[in-house]
Amino acid sequence: MRIPDYKSEYRKLLTPEIVSYLAQIHEQKGKQSLLAESRKDALSELLEIAKIQSTEASNRIEGIVTTDDRLKKIVLNKTTPRGRSEREIAGYRDVLNTIHENYHYIPVRPGMLLQLHRDLYAFSSSSVGGSFKSADNVITETLPDGTKRIRFQPVPAWETPEAVDAICSGLQEALDDGGLDPLLLIPLFILDFLCIHPFHDGNGRMSRLLTLLLLYRAGYFVGRYVSLEKLIADSKETYYEALQESSDGWHEGENDSLPFVRYLLGIIVAAYREFDARAELLVTRRLSKPGRVREIIRGTTGRITKAQIMSQCLDISQKTVERALKELMDSDEIIKLGGGRYTSYTWNWERET
Repeated sequence: MRIPDYKSEYRKLLTPEIVSYLAQIHEQKGKQSLLAESRKDALSELLEIAKIQSTEASNRIEGIVTTDDRLKKIVLNKTTPRGRSEREIAGYRDVLNTIHENYHYIPVRPGMLLQLHRDLYAFSSSSVGGSFKSADNVITETLPDGTKRIRFQPVPAWETPEAVDAICSGLQEALDDGGLDPLLLIPLFILDFLCIHPFHDGNGRMSRLLTLLLLYRAGYFVGRYVSLEKLIADSKETYYEALQESSDGWHEGENDSLPFVRYLLGIIVAAYREFDARAELLVTRRLSKPGRVREIIRGTTGRITKAQIMSQCLDISQKTVERALKELMDSDEIIKLGGGRYTSYTWNWERET
């Protein structure tokens, strides 16, 4: 069985690029902390949006979906889940809320991982929740012609409890060192977790929940206000490429963890940048609702749909968004692309030249 050595792996990661990522995140962490303390009420809307987006995106990566309206009601606990997908969405909602509210009291230990996994399947009729895998599993890839190939062979079932205990103990030992930045230790742990693949089902969702948990415990709270899961879902192909590259040779201890660490740090940096942009709209500029719609489109690279605009403005009605879009088109500030269900909008930069 592979024995993790996070201190040794840590030293290999200190490249100029990675150090630059760390510096950016440390700087943004301080800025966010000040803003969160002084404008707590104003940021509550971002918190609600992030919970909805996180629940939707993390489940969507695994093909677990429902309608936007049903999703919102489930996340806000205003309806009873129907069907397997909605029951699993409700489970994710509850574990996410547990982490948001109780991260201080959730140590990363094998027993706690089992408990979180149990809660992930609390609404499901499946019996897999709360138990490590009892049979070997594989990570497969579907090729363009529809055939599947094995992409990675995880740790066998009989080794799983010991392997999970080893990475939990190894992480805690590295964190206790005090001189190692948790921002590098967290992706190393998540990579090992994914390579062990300890559960029959739910490994991807658990990895994203554990990422949030570990970041919160280390004092990095950007995931409260900007959905890391959505950023991962929106760059899913890059995520899988980085995971594939960093898992090659993992069993022999010959893998290169840098691609996966670089990817996850990039996601965190992107989240802080998005937080800056959203917080500016909500707090600093005190814009009207139509003004916020305008700035969201202006701040979006490329195109954006009405649904995407509304997902960032839960307090703005559909009619208000539609009226704002019409006014922006009438003033030639935005350009309408496509039609029907494929309609999207983009900022008219030509108008500003």
